[in-house]
Amino acid sequence: MCGIVGAVAQRDVAGILIEGLRRLEYRGYDSAGVAVVDSDNALQRVRRLGKVQELADAVATNPLSGGTGIAHTRWATHGEPSETNAHPHVSGEHIAIVHNGIIENHESLRTVLTERGYTFVSQTDTEVIAHLVDWELRSADSLLQAVQKTVSQLEGAYGTVVMDSRDPNRIVVARSGSPLVIGYGVDEHFVASDQLALLPVTRRFAFLEEGDVAEVTRFEVNIFDKQGEPVEREIKESEVSHDAGDKGQYRHYMLKEIYEQPVALQRTMEGRLANGKVLASAFGDNAEALLQKVKHVQIIACGTSYHAGLVARYWLEQWAGVSCNVEIASEFRYRKSHVYENSLLVTLSQSGETADTLAALRLAKEMGYMASLTICNVPGSSLVRESDLAYMMKAGAEIGVASTKAFTVQLAGLLMLVAAIGRGKTIDDALEAKLVAALQSLPAKIEQTLAMADDIEALAEDFADKHHALFLGRGEQSPIAMEGALKLKEISYIHAEAYAAGELKHGPLALIDADMPVIVVAPNNELLEKLKSNVEEVRARGGLMYVFADVNAHFASDDTMTVLNVPHCDEFIAPILYTLPLQLLSYYVALIKGTDVDQPRNLAKSVTVE
Repeated sequence: MCGIVGAVAQRDVAGILIEGLRRLEYRGYDSAGVAVVDSDNALQRVRRLGKVQELADAVATNPLSGGTGIAHTRWATHGEPSETNAHPHVSGEHIAIVHNGIIENHESLRTVLTERGYTFVSQTDTEVIAHLVDWELRSADSLLQAVQKTVSQLEGAYGTVVMDSRDPNRIVVARSGSPLVIGYGVDEHFVASDQLALLPVTRRFAFLEEGDVAEVTRFEVNIFDKQGEPVEREIKESEVSHDAGDKGQYRHYMLKEIYEQPVALQRTMEGRLANGKVLASAFGDNAEALLQKVKHVQIIACGTSYHAGLVARYWLEQWAGVSCNVEIASEFRYRKSHVYENSLLVTLSQSGETADTLAALRLAKEMGYMASLTICNVPGSSLVRESDLAYMMKAGAEIGVASTKAFTVQLAGLLMLVAAIGRGKTIDDALEAKLVAALQSLPAKIEQTLAMADDIEALAEDFADKHHALFLGRGEQSPIAMEGALKLKEISYIHAEAYAAGELKHGPLALIDADMPVIVVAPNNELLEKLKSNVEEVRARGGLMYVFADVNAHFASDDTMTVLNVPHCDEFIAPILYTLPLQLLSYYVALIKGTDVDQPRNLAKSVTVE
């Protein structure tokens, strides 16, 4: 969600801060701001509603100079998007702060602070932190101590950076439930909510743990745990490579990332498949012995990752012979659930910082799960650090808010997990070799599927005046239909729903008419004839059909049905392959609708609040 960047340096940092914000734009935001301490120890602040470019233009007109500063992109939670509600927030003339997360007791704190004489100028929960720090500074020995006393009063999630213009060579950062990373330079240090923001200035990072508070100056970083005791956090050299400004030949990041999927899948499989087997070491040290004990899998995820989990449930129960439950993280947290014997908790998250998923993992650790595994794309993220095992997706940075390559790479990782869990249970050497061969065929199959792009672009014209759509699939293609509906609504703003095709007769048929396009995914499998019957149910009621069908499935286009042939593939990988046409369809419909493809309204890339 929101982006944080901070710096303490000898040089002017406004340009570094704004460039850092640019690199975090993919997360989604509605306003941006920056504050620096100038040579006279005065606080200078600029905020703008809208894109980071608006902020950059304002700073170019009235340059900011100073070596200590903080910056922020805001995704509204409390208070409408406005310049007044944009960060940094201040208390008086000296205290400035930026904050990610939600302070759940902000109303009671606001009441107390108002009684103490503070005047609030924004609707945000963040402003209470600024005033609390100012209040605690009246009796504290240092900014560090004031922040420590402040965060002890906060309930909820926060990643916050605090600056005092009277102490211009220091910033203090605190983390609880919202990620923060320290960047180490030469006689300068940086902080951010994501290491991507700091790659132009450093490659050396340390990730703060839950409850940490850190004091950052030009020359040193002192970190304290939630008990206030000094601690060391490992400094690691980042291997992340990403240029946030490089779309290459593509018009949007989303299209670029769709076309990156063959390479992303090759990367995720590299070194993890050998001699017809999945190497269990892909999931972490000692993973093989642990995975052989698994009798039940509980998958926790949100959004697109949840759909990947639903596909994996079919795979795990059909191929690995273990039971599986899949639950939305925000629901899992607030429901009494049963933990089965030898149960593995699997979390799915592109960012590794999804607030509900992270909270579910922490809850599960108290419930008696045998072990936890995360499938994640970001090394050093909270889910990776806090899970027993981790499968790193290696998909590369995904900038478009609507996930594409992360979804297909997640599915590939889950299919490998199925092989690792099922080995010795229901998956013998021959079946595993077939599964591995199917995975290895994926990049080429996806290249063939991407060749459908021109036909899909032409088909998208039919959606120019549509406001609703229905997606259908059967078996493990049912979650793929759900993912297709999600993509269409995310970036084109067309209302879309997905159903298991067999459910049509139980209600959705009432929606069918010539203005309701129905999109069907139809691989050539044992459910094909059942699916054809469902298609006929729609056609009999005047529905307009668009079928993505296996080339051998024997569908034919006519006045009421448009058929696009998908390359034939092994049943193991069909859910992954059939995702591609739906991604392309949503992209080209969004182009026709004229929406902001990479940063759709109201959405954020990494959801770090509940």
